Amino acid sequence: MADELATPFDKSKSHPAALSTERYGVNKKELLKACTSREYLLMKRNSFVYYFKLFQLTSLALISMTLFLRTQMDRNNVDDGQVYIGALFFTVMTMMFNGMSEMALTIYKLPVFYKQRDLLFYPAWAYALPTWILKIPISFVEVALWIVLTYYEIGLDPNIIRFLKHYLILLLEQQMASGLFRFIGGLGRDMIVANTFGSFALLILVALGGFVLSRENVKKWWIWGYWTSPMMYAQNAIVVNEFRGHQWNKPVANSSETLGVVVIKSRGQFADTYWYWIGAGALIGFTILFNFAFTLALTYLKPFGKSQAVKPDDSEDDKINVELSERSVSSSSKGNQARRRSMSSGSSSTRADAIVESNENKKKGMILPFEPHSLTFDDVSYSVDMPQEMKDQGADSDRLVLLKGVSGAFRPGVLTALMGVSGAGKTTLMDVLAGRKTGGYIEGDIKISGYPKKQETFARISGYCEQNDIHSPHVTVYESLLYSAWLRLPGEVNSAKRKMFVEEVMELVELNPLRAALVGLPGINGLSTEQRKRLTIAVELVANPSIIFMDEPTSGLDARAAAIVMRTVRNTVDTGRTVVCTIHQPSIDIFEAFDELFLMKRGGQEIYVGPLGRHSSHLISYFEESAQGVSKITDGYNPATWMLEVSSSSQEMMLGVDFADIYKNSELYKRNKALIAELNVPHPGTQDLHFDTQYSQSFFTQCVACLWKQHRSYWRNTSYTAVRFWFTAFIAVMFGTMFWDLGGKKSSRADLFNAMGSMYAAVIFLGVQNASSVQPVVAVERTVFYREKAAGMYSALPYAFGQVAIEIPYIFKQSVVYGVIVYAMIGFEWTVAKFLWYTFFMYFTLFYFTLYGMMTVAVTPNHNIAAIVASAFYGIWNVFSGFLIPRPSIPIWWRWYYWVCPVAYSLYGLLVSQFGDIKEQMSEPDNKSVEQFLDDYFGFKHDFLGVCAAMILVFTGLFAFIFAFSIKAFNFQRR
Repeated sequence: MADELATPFDKSKSHPAALSTERYGVNKKELLKACTSREYLLMKRNSFVYYFKLFQLTSLALISMTLFLRTQMDRNNVDDGQVYIGALFFTVMTMMFNGMSEMALTIYKLPVFYKQRDLLFYPAWAYALPTWILKIPISFVEVALWIVLTYYEIGLDPNIIRFLKHYLILLLEQQMASGLFRFIGGLGRDMIVANTFGSFALLILVALGGFVLSRENVKKWWIWGYWTSPMMYAQNAIVVNEFRGHQWNKPVANSSETLGVVVIKSRGQFADTYWYWIGAGALIGFTILFNFAFTLALTYLKPFGKSQAVKPDDSEDDKINVELSERSVSSSSKGNQARRRSMSSGSSSTRADAIVESNENKKKGMILPFEPHSLTFDDVSYSVDMPQEMKDQGADSDRLVLLKGVSGAFRPGVLTALMGVSGAGKTTLMDVLAGRKTGGYIEGDIKISGYPKKQETFARISGYCEQNDIHSPHVTVYESLLYSAWLRLPGEVNSAKRKMFVEEVMELVELNPLRAALVGLPGINGLSTEQRKRLTIAVELVANPSIIFMDEPTSGLDARAAAIVMRTVRNTVDTGRTVVCTIHQPSIDIFEAFDELFLMKRGGQEIYVGPLGRHSSHLISYFEESAQGVSKITDGYNPATWMLEVSSSSQEMMLGVDFADIYKNSELYKRNKALIAELNVPHPGTQDLHFDTQYSQSFFTQCVACLWKQHRSYWRNTSYTAVRFWFTAFIAVMFGTMFWDLGGKKSSRADLFNAMGSMYAAVIFLGVQNASSVQPVVAVERTVFYREKAAGMYSALPYAFGQVAIEIPYIFKQSVVYGVIVYAMIGFEWTVAKFLWYTFFMYFTLFYFTLYGMMTVAVTPNHNIAAIVASAFYGIWNVFSGFLIPRPSIPIWWRWYYWVCPVAYSLYGLLVSQFGDIKEQMSEPDNKSVEQFLDDYFGFKHDFLGVCAAMILVFTGLFAFIFAFSIKAFNFQRR
């Protein structure tokens, strides 16, 4: 071999295809074709999003066409022109917001993209190009729908050329908006961060778009923002296209210009016709720029966070010999093993004696006493309504049976494995026994220590470790356990004893080295899969349960991690608790750590229920003797794998047997039936489970505990709380420099429009940012809430209270920081009353927007759908806010919505509190006082200030109530 290696390799002898010389597997055309095909498939699968956007656009178009109806729209003076400009601005804003859904869709697909990019499936451009090109036909349809419903109904210029130019500008604007939000999604890579970037981008574009703040009033240090705002070009082009038309070609008194030109210039925009083509060209350029920047972001940026285990402080785990089979026969545990075997075959009195002895000898984790309970189930069936797909294929039954009359008994101190092929009904049976099913039909007899099972009391003495390890990500391991113990242990257990018990459980589950580690999000940060699994077990153990269900505790773990988890499970069983685990394809060591096996076949029938025996001897002898032709197990072969192979459907067909029937006719079945009958008779002196209250703790304690956990979570969730705080401070400084010293100017309508523009932009954009950024936070916590509520920790109202109450101090800081900075820099009148009114309206506006974001999550399945649903109302609130079209100009049939629009009360209160009591004369129009102008143009009266304040409080309370009610009434977790 040395001589062979010493001879240089002759490359001419190697095959030309032995080494790849290309970076990707196929050529560029095939890469693009594959990515296009996949993107088209995803679009079809996500068709709900596009249909919902069409529905949303149709609704907004119907509102717009009836709000700005041509019969109510005159063209006689500049004030009439302002209403038309408001209608055009709303159109431009709608197309801009319509592109915002691209951000959520982009972020949703990024994890898969990063994995495939790093594995060299395809380059970033092959992924980015189809996401842009395939959306263009959808934009054609969406813009056409909007134009057809609004253009002639509003009464815009009827010339077909101007109609088509109007269509072109909106099409280009929507492409620009989609490209912008795709780029923000690729740049942010996280929903909270991207929402913050998106809100900031929208704010810059709209505030400097030439409508909220006219060009003459843009400060010289912000003029660059005006010239780089795509919305400025879209707004200017669409305004020029309309107001240079025939309908506005009217003379104006004391002016040589037409009415249309005067209207355009009154808002500080450019009136030259060539500005239409400048705007169109600029939008094309921005579209290409944003999509190119999106491609660069995909090419060079890496995903946020990296999944990695939290390394324990000590090296105890590194010294562990994880051979559980050796441990099970070691001298230190022979007594326990003998007791487990005796429990599997002996009488109930013998088992009770063994448990008492075990409790005396095994003090670990037993600082609190508990009452051992057995669980028996006899002839249990579970069925669901027949799916429509199966009916279409010829199924004539109304119900699909998933469990067919299964029977068994789970006993204290015995570790039972619940096994079977995929689809056998393992998790279904466990969910039925644990009372976790949210639908379907359950029949049969389930008893706890001989008494009929009642779910309300059963939840107090049981624990359920779900396959998906669901925990609040921003609390530590110790805090998670303390919180669970606080809410699930009886009220008579004081704080000191509770903490001592938590320490014992942490030692039992070997979590002490990780006590200060943050839990984190699965696959992103925090604990490893194995550490999370142990935390899931510990969270249930601190409730001091008598019966514990574990769904796939070793799923997704390597051999060493699985052994650590199973050692934890074994420690738990040795305390005398009843433990049942579903398990899938275990190793020999893990399989033989179990005492008994409950084996199921596809169709929900049991085929073996009994003890495993030493080296699975009982199980092996049962199957080898059950039918002629069963293949014998070979030495060293995994009994679990062999058992599933010999009992498979194909083997049944080959042997011509039904193992379910064989089991039903066996002695083992008769013994199990006798055991069930024995355990179904309550022991003398025992009584049925009874608790005075449904929950362990009082309603007040539940509220305190939920608020405590939310406080810990929010304090550490800097990507939400800190980013929102600094975003607000930055926006305040930006607004202050944009609208510098405009708050004290009251000489003309433009001054008041600028002041109101600053309030409008703050309310809409800070509000939307608050609502958007809170949605993913609430969505994560709601998933945890489903688990904790099912475990009987608390009712829905304390959770809702904690989620709402924790926002109060954070929003207060946010509104105070914003209020002080903006109030001083814009130069509003410094009186205590006016400043407090300003802060009051900003605080409750941000509060009800935040609650609105929470509410949309509570009534929808996930935060992606919530973001799309919420955005529908942003557009409606925007148009009825009183800024784009003042209340007196709103047609009478829509005026009712002005009075139910929360943003309208915010703007009403902000403007009236600052200017509603000023008698000072304005130079234009018509030398009216400020107070009189607000009344004539906006319909605002200072006397209405108290009503505005009350209505703001009503909306805040209403959204909080709907959030709490929806959390209580809706459960989107289907089991």
